[in-house]
Amino acid sequence: MTVSKETPFSRISLPLKVGLIFALVAMLLATVGIVRGIVPANPLSIVLALLISGGSWGLVSWAVASAAVDVESDIAEQETGEPSRLTVSDQGAANGNE
Repeated sequence: MTVSKETPFSRISLPLKVGLIFALVAMLLATVGIVRGIVPANPLSIVLALLISGGSWGLVSWAVASAAVDVESDIAEQETGEPSRLTVSDQGAANGNE
């Protein structure tokens, strides 16, 4: 019997993985800009450059990936006639919390 170990990265959702990967890429590109002298050597400027680039790329890519997953879920639901997964609002309605 083979037991597969779950890593912390395998437990998170696909849109969050996409957002994290794009945020890391943006921070890498910002680091290249810092090394090349585009950003002033002030520590606050460096932190802001990393946060703004990583945050914006991460947030936008997460939103696009989340919308794509939702659309694919809706298409699968229409084709089969049954819900493929419950959303947060569906779970609240099922529990009477809405």
